[in-house]
Amino acid sequence: MAREPAFEVRETGDVTPGETLLVGTAGLGVAGLTATDYLVTHVETTQVGHVRTRNLPDITPFSDGQPRRPARLYSTAESDVTILITELFLPVTVSDLWAEAVLEWAAERGVTEVTALHGAPFPHQPHEHAVYHVATDGYRERHFDGEGGADIEPLAGGFFDGIIGELLSRSLEEEGPPTGVLVTPTHLPGPDFDAAIRLLDALETVHGVETDESELRGRADEMEQYYEELAGRMQTLREEQAADDYPNDRMYM
Repeated sequence: MAREPAFEVRETGDVTPGETLLVGTAGLGVAGLTATDYLVTHVETTQVGHVRTRNLPDITPFSDGQPRRPARLYSTAESDVTILITELFLPVTVSDLWAEAVLEWAAERGVTEVTALHGAPFPHQPHEHAVYHVATDGYRERHFDGEGGADIEPLAGGFFDGIIGELLSRSLEEEGPPTGVLVTPTHLPGPDFDAAIRLLDALETVHGVETDESELRGRADEMEQYYEELAGRMQTLREEQAADDYPNDRMYM
C-alpha cells in the first residue's frame, strides 16, 4: 500500500518564535531562497526547528562537508521574525499538506502574519526591476495602506500555485494568518542576486530587518561580469563561424 506524503514541524530549540513567519522557498531564479539564506547567515539567528518530510523524495544539502536539513526554522535576535527556509522543490500536489502542517504549528506558536519572499521570471521591462506585493486584506491594511505604509506597489495580475498559492488561499479562507508576498521579477537560470537584494531591501522597509548586503552585491557584480564575458565569447564564436562558412571565391585566381 502506498504511503501518503506528510510533513511535521519539529522544534529543536527553546527560543520562542516571533510573531512574523518569513518564508523563503526554492523556485525559478531562487531569489526568495537566496535572500532568506543570506539573511540567516548575516544576522544573528538561532535554529529552532525544521520541517520533516515523509514519503517524498528528499534532499540533504551540505556545505564544508557538513549536512543540514533542507527545511529549517530560525529565530532572529533583533526582530520579531522567524525564518523558514526551504531548499527542497516540492510538487504542487503536496502544497496543501505542507501548508497545513506549517500553519498548524504557526497557530500554536502565536504567529500573527506570514510574509513570503518570491522571485518569478515574468516578462518585464528594465524599469520594472522592482518589488511588488500581493497581500490579503489584513496584511495590506497593516503594512501598505494609509499614512506610513510601505511604498511597495501591488502586482497587477497573475496567479500563484504551490506553497505561495496555498498560503494565500488559506489566509483568504481565514484558515491562516494575514499573508503577504513580496515578489520581484527574476532572470533565468539564476541565482538572480540582484533580485535577492531587492527582496532584502523590501523586507527592511516592511519589517525593519536590516542586513549588510555588501557581500551579496559583490556576488551580483561578479555574476554580471561573467555573463558579459560569456556574451562576448559567444559573439566572437558566431563571427568566426560566419567567416568559416563564407565561400572562398576563386574565380579570378
